[in-house]
Amino acid sequence: MQTLYLSRLQHYLFCPRQFALIELECAWEENLFTAEGQVMHEKVNSGGHDTRGNIKTVRTLRLGHEALGLEGVADVVEYHTDAVSQQIPFPIEYKRGKPKSHRADEVQLCAQALCLEDMHGCKVPRGALFYGKTRRRHAVEFDEELRKITLDAINDCRHIIESGQTPKPTYSTSKCRNCSLKDICHPKIFNKNAKAWLNKKIVTSLEETDH
Repeated sequence: MQTLYLSRLQHYLFCPRQFALIELECAWEENLFTAEGQVMHEKVNSGGHDTRGNIKTVRTLRLGHEALGLEGVADVVEYHTDAVSQQIPFPIEYKRGKPKSHRADEVQLCAQALCLEDMHGCKVPRGALFYGKTRRRHAVEFDEELRKITLDAINDCRHIIESGQTPKPTYSTSKCRNCSLKDICHPKIFNKNAKAWLNKKIVTSLEETDH
């Protein structure tokens, strides 16, 4: 089974075409937003661990789930000691912006929880998202609804990988204007009649050659 990286789930939930461009076509471009996110993760992902009270904090923890074919890295995982001295993982994902209307960040975090459950053989009931703009944690419950959305996203990603087909774009001003891949994706062009666009390009090219 081909490895599916945890971070790719967020790309899929944001835009299936973006996921396919990265996964199938190895396309990537940096912009201000991706650069800011990279800087934040570099500050967080210092590695190592420490213990305060009954909480052990591990940074840059490698995760995996063999059955689901998942791999990735958790920014931070806190291990909280419960009443029977069992250490319960509490994943924390750091994001540069603010809470979003879609659930892509929650799905990525939930996938981390699935990996931790597989690795440690225990239930991971909740985690948190830390956003750079609000400077605070937002609690996330890994309920049945979020788990289903996460597993569905994993299956959808696998379908795209197995098909080898990049989905057509669906243009959205709010999403596309901030996407680092917009100049590769050309969402406005390919959202229209691709055949008509191609014919126009061919005619233009022929006219330029004639001159």
